[in-house]
Amino acid sequence: MRGREWARPVRPARREVLSAVPEVEEGRPPLLFVPGFGHGAWAFAEHWLGHAASRGFPAFAMSLRGHGASEPAPEATLRAYAHDVVQVAAGLPRQAVLVGHGAGALVVAHALARYPARGAVLVAPVFGGWGVLGAALRRNPAGTLPAVFGGPLRLNRGQLFSRELPDEEARRYVGRLGRAGRRAQWALLGEPAAEPAVGAPPVLVMGSPDDRVVPSSTLTRVARRYGSAPLLFPGMGHDLMLDARWVEPIDAILDWLEKEPAAH
Repeated sequence: MRGREWARPVRPARREVLSAVPEVEEGRPPLLFVPGFGHGAWAFAEHWLGHAASRGFPAFAMSLRGHGASEPAPEATLRAYAHDVVQVAAGLPRQAVLVGHGAGALVVAHALARYPARGAVLVAPVFGGWGVLGAALRRNPAGTLPAVFGGPLRLNRGQLFSRELPDEEARRYVGRLGRAGRRAQWALLGEPAAEPAVGAPPVLVMGSPDDRVVPSSTLTRVARRYGSAPLLFPGMGHDLMLDARWVEPIDAILDWLEKEPAAH
């Protein structure tokens, strides 16, 4: 245990965890889906949890503290979020594959330094930095600027979804978005580097070249960090798990897990 974590432990918090399990147990590793800032477990329960279970993978989705039905935590930090992921993963029946979306991918990257995952998938990863902030300010200044000063980050339909998604569905999803702790939001500005992953698990990076939150250059940079190239889904928005063609990326994740020996 790191000295700082022993001296200043993260405060416990009640966490929401949703699940879907296969009808027949096949011994495959469980998947733990970690949503990005403002999203909750519901974002994966909509489509991906049931689909993963239908293909034989036990699937779990959590809400970070302060999100979804988890305990409120307005002052939560990136460290606290990573702690949440490690604690939930450690309670699963077998060594898990961590799947993080958006800023949840950064949380997963930090959790990998503390939890020996079977593998990891970083979906449309928001790893922070001034480049991502600049893109957000250009595309959604009214929703982004308040977050710089500690207010809520408000993402809009155009940033999150393609035009293929019906407006009614898009409005429903946007209406369910919450907010992250301001300290965690500020951490994105400095792009805190994650420590090396325990055991060097295989890592898949995926996203869309048409994502209006994460530039293609960021996808490439994050993938290179893990020694690979990003898997791309043109025509989709940032929220791959909710967009009209949601089945394509989750099938790609499950196909990768079936073919990647280290993740079995």
